[in-house]
Amino acid sequence: MDVRILEEEGRSVKLLLEKANPSYANALRRAMLSEVPTLAIEEVIIYENTSSLYDEILAHRLGLVPIRTDLKRFNFREECVCKGKGCANCTLTLTLEEEGPKVVYSHDLKSPDPELTPVEGIPLVKLGRGQRLRLEAEAVLGRGKEHAKWQPGVVGYKYYPVVEVDAERCTACGECVDACPRELLVLENGSVEVRDIESCSLCRACAQACEEEALSVRGDDTRFIFTIESNGSLPAKEIFREACREISKKAERMVSLL
Repeated sequence: MDVRILEEEGRSVKLLLEKANPSYANALRRAMLSEVPTLAIEEVIIYENTSSLYDEILAHRLGLVPIRTDLKRFNFREECVCKGKGCANCTLTLTLEEEGPKVVYSHDLKSPDPELTPVEGIPLVKLGRGQRLRLEAEAVLGRGKEHAKWQPGVVGYKYYPVVEVDAERCTACGECVDACPRELLVLENGSVEVRDIESCSLCRACAQACEEEALSVRGDDTRFIFTIESNGSLPAKEIFREACREISKKAERMVSLL
């Protein structure tokens, strides 16, 4: 299996997975969504809340805030030496104390570690004049299969597009060029040419528009284009690498059981 980065921008990365099969591609997608651990708020102690939101709704909003995670520094609570009591090795304690009028954002949560902070810019609650909010929150490692708040981002893939033009049948009428919604086909020197093939969505609109059936569109089931968009808790490339590690661990465990 070969992996190549096609595009990287901000929190997103586009990868080309080659010499693989649909089963492994889907296993990777599922592992990235459900097996890669991240930090998320699990418990909230509210000392004062005179805002318009109930404590339960506020706690739920806090739980969905992505938190930057360093997997080398944190253990799962159930695997920690503290035996689940909560310590610096398995628990990140965040504090919040604000008074209105203002909008309270995720970055208002104070972390003892400057590298383990909530992703900025997420509104939590709007405080009116004289309204106060004071709380303490505990973030722990978890996996997306336990709750969506631990999912590191959004992942999808598609088969690598293969567009073939039969030169003997093609009359260069241009119907397929006009039908392509992404304008990937062009007429050059009396023949149809494909540009930016990786942007093809495999909609087959061009093939349906060709009355001569000179155009075929299919997906290569040995190559896949992955798009990984991180929510900020982990870099997109690390999400992919960690998913590969999780699959390897499962395979090794299966071999040992057999």
